[in-house]
Amino acid sequence: MTKAQLMTTLAEKAGLSKKDVVNFMDILTAMAYNEAKKNGEFVLPGFGKLVRVDRKARMGRNPATGEQIQIPAKKVVKFKVAKAAKDAIL
Repeated sequence: MTKAQLMTTLAEKAGLSKKDVVNFMDILTAMAYNEAKKNGEFVLPGFGKLVRVDRKARMGRNPATGEQIQIPAKKVVKFKVAKAAKDAIL
């Protein structure tokens, strides 16, 4: 499903205008990004949560040369699916 199809379907099912749904989704997305950045996670009940994870520095290997390299520490974002979503899909 494309973004346009998703927005149209949500607008029809909620009885709202497509413009209102697009505006709501933009606000929700911005809120999710800000909360995950500030607090380390953003929970959408029944769907899942965005989690900011700090990865430690580690040793890796260059696959082309086989040479060992140091991979620096960094922050990554993960999405953990809620149990309710897993149960509904699987």
